[in-house]
Amino acid sequence: MPRLNQQTGEGRSMSQKHLKEAFISNLNGTSLLEISLGMSLAPLCLLCRGLLLILYYLHYGKPLHSRKYCLLLDFLVLVSPLLFSCTVLSPVIFFMPTIIAAFCAGVFSKIYSQRKQETRVPLRQIVKDFQKMYLDSEYIPAITVFRVYVNMLTSISILAVDFPQYPRRYAKAETYGTGVMDLGVGAFIFGNALVCPEVRQKTCVTQSQFSSVAKQFFSVWPLVFLGVGRLLSVKSLEYHEHTSEYGVHWNFFFTLAFVRLAASLLLAIFPKTSSWIVAVNLAVLYQLLLNTTSLKTFILHGSDGRDTRIGFLNANREGLLSLFGYLAIYMASVQVGLWLLKCRSSVKGWMGAVRVLVLTVLLLFAFLHASQAYADPVSRRMANLSYCIWVVAHCLTLFLWFVVTDLMLVFTKLLVKGSSVPCCWNAVEPPNASTRREVKAVPSRREGKQLPVCLISAINQNQLLFFLLANVMTGTVNILIDTIHSKAAFTLCILHLYMFFNCLIMHILHAKNIVLKFW
Repeated sequence: MPRLNQQTGEGRSMSQKHLKEAFISNLNGTSLLEISLGMSLAPLCLLCRGLLLILYYLHYGKPLHSRKYCLLLDFLVLVSPLLFSCTVLSPVIFFMPTIIAAFCAGVFSKIYSQRKQETRVPLRQIVKDFQKMYLDSEYIPAITVFRVYVNMLTSISILAVDFPQYPRRYAKAETYGTGVMDLGVGAFIFGNALVCPEVRQKTCVTQSQFSSVAKQFFSVWPLVFLGVGRLLSVKSLEYHEHTSEYGVHWNFFFTLAFVRLAASLLLAIFPKTSSWIVAVNLAVLYQLLLNTTSLKTFILHGSDGRDTRIGFLNANREGLLSLFGYLAIYMASVQVGLWLLKCRSSVKGWMGAVRVLVLTVLLLFAFLHASQAYADPVSRRMANLSYCIWVVAHCLTLFLWFVVTDLMLVFTKLLVKGSSVPCCWNAVEPPNASTRREVKAVPSRREGKQLPVCLISAINQNQLLFFLLANVMTGTVNILIDTIHSKAAFTLCILHLYMFFNCLIMHILHAKNIVLKFW
């Protein structure tokens, strides 16, 4: 009798596994417009948080220093709206940016009308002063914010997708289509390349090109280790998996590791200032192979045309062959990173950079239209040319939003002297040409200086740990809870607890200035 019960339990477990796999399979994505509008939510939330902190300073004459209240404010303004927008508020997603923007406008209007009498100068003069301002060029806050938000949105999606309140159109498309999660994979690659060693390395430093490659071989071992750990845990626990995503044995940790290694080799051979040429050649040649050979049929249907998974290459064909597309995205991002780190220490300089970014994004969307019409629709499964262009275009759009947000907060801080916003540019004295500092993508930890009370800084300090914790907790929730039959209120509670716990761990580590990096 016990044996019969055990078999029945296994049968139920297997049926639940197949049910969850079916729940995240055979989907077609959403429209480019919906994704573009949804992407504006994160910068608007960031703007809202900054304006509220400035308003607090205006009223109380001091910044908000309480770690407890800072964490609560950051979570409620930076994280919670994203949780709601990808679940119960997804039917009204087109109105969400307008609502948040209207709230921000209201807060700004309040700040402008209530500023102190002695600082009341005409708006025209304020705009002139703003354009003449010099910014702290020690690092670019928008890069940090971009990478943290990509990590945060990915962490939300990997659990939310298993609940019915997460729209199926946001999940990864089966073969062709543009789902929110399809973009997240490419954006993760893009964000990693923005701060890769080749971008951050000083041009004046003479270092053997292949010594940096050797360092990369050592630095990616945690990703390989995590990939093996995920593979073993998924197989041993019979956890549900979407086979056509990466294959039977492959996963995203392996993709991250191999793309970084391959990019290091390419950057050791070719000049890094020409990485965009390498990216274009990779993407175009890969697309030509897909269109002119049987490679596309092999990826979609296997070597025998019946979706066989016999043999390592057949079993993991999506994960292995999509490396070409992800490598092209990585190389393109290296070029973007090098361009961004050119010293632009003034507001006027960054306004010029914004204009260049707008033109680049428009050009990329024109190329995307042509690529989808004449080459192939967007396919994350193959990481084809259209997918590469789509990812780079949307990543640049999101980064552009964050730069504009930063500039808006700098302007608002000009109205309220002494106010400050974490992870935002600070105004500085005009730099002396002889003492010009090098621009960095990430803030350096300086001895004796108090760390800013900020959830973004906290996550940035331990990004890999944050992503790993999210993966572990996602697996735990799925094992303990029947997610696909959950009610809306329960789903929101679980997602908020999941994200708050992860953010709280990062916040505690940040408060103690602990960075869990040992490689």
